[in-house]
Amino acid sequence: MTTDTARPFGGPSMALGATVFLGLTMAAAFMGSQFMPGEWYESLAKPSWTPPNWVFGPVWGLLYIMIAAAGFIAWRQRAGGWSLLLWGIALVLNGIWSPVFFGAEQPMAALIIISLLWIAILLFIIAARRRAWVASLLFLPYLLWVSYALSLNAGIVTVNS
Repeated sequence: MTTDTARPFGGPSMALGATVFLGLTMAAAFMGSQFMPGEWYESLAKPSWTPPNWVFGPVWGLLYIMIAAAGFIAWRQRAGGWSLLLWGIALVLNGIWSPVFFGAEQPMAALIIISLLWIAILLFIIAARRRAWVASLLFLPYLLWVSYALSLNAGIVTVNS
């Protein structure tokens, strides 16, 4: 009798699981990519610590891979329903931030969303740490980047009030 761990990706169910988590993450990334900085964003006053726009793509690309891996690991390690629920909530909040900030041009509403995203990421880290500590570790850079993005969003709201 072979076990799931004896086959590449743990067999068909594990490969399917990895594909699902990657697909969900890519859907959130695609949603965000439909609303890019434009004239409105360029016209805003920004905090002095705002990086050039080109930085965001590579950082988010790496983070999305880590987000998908964290969700898959949490699922694979049976980290619990709360962990996966929080992972999903974070993904949804991540996916709607760009449409609200760039699409609807609503930095204050986006600040609320990114604050909730920060909380969801932190709660995922806490919920997954015992059964899926690697998933928690993969979310630490995400928490750090979203902390930075939250400060940028708050700075934009402040300097443009």
